[in-house]
Amino acid sequence: MHNTHLLLVAVCLLYRVQPCLADNGMNMTMDGAMTLAVGNMLPYLHFTLGDTLWFLGWVPQSSGAMLGACIGLFLLALLERWLAACKSIMELHWNKSASRMLVDKQNASPVPHRNSADRVFRRLAPPFVAAYDLPRGVIYAAQALLNYLFMLTVMTFQLGYIFSLVIGLGVGEMLFGRYALSAHFH
Repeated sequence: MHNTHLLLVAVCLLYRVQPCLADNGMNMTMDGAMTLAVGNMLPYLHFTLGDTLWFLGWVPQSSGAMLGACIGLFLLALLERWLAACKSIMELHWNKSASRMLVDKQNASPVPHRNSADRVFRRLAPPFVAAYDLPRGVIYAAQALLNYLFMLTVMTFQLGYIFSLVIGLGVGEMLFGRYALSAHFH
């Protein structure tokens, strides 16, 4: 009687464990779209709905949601070009200010520098000024983040997303590119 109960418990446990051993949930075929949370990743250029944008929960399932995602990407592309123009203008200001600081420091120093290589290096590299270099680093990090997000967006192969980014970058360059160019000519 005792062996029968043990056998029955063992059979019940094996019955519960068997589905876990049979399938791990991974589909290793490469025939169709890769199924993600609720979206699909099609490995070719397309306009269909259902692509995951950055996070598993961000899957536009309707035309309105898709339009909203495209408008958001367009605005992010404009923001990236605006940041580039702001950085160029700030670089111009920072370089002029750092040059003035360097000249003032050299004029205030009664002892000339002994090493000519030291003078050349100091002339080429402006001094570290936290008020200038910290914002420069933050702006660069923001631009890098946006560019990585754009790369991930293009990797969805969703043409609506890609066109939104390209058009947004083009419009942003038309609006803000002249500021970056003028900063380089001064």
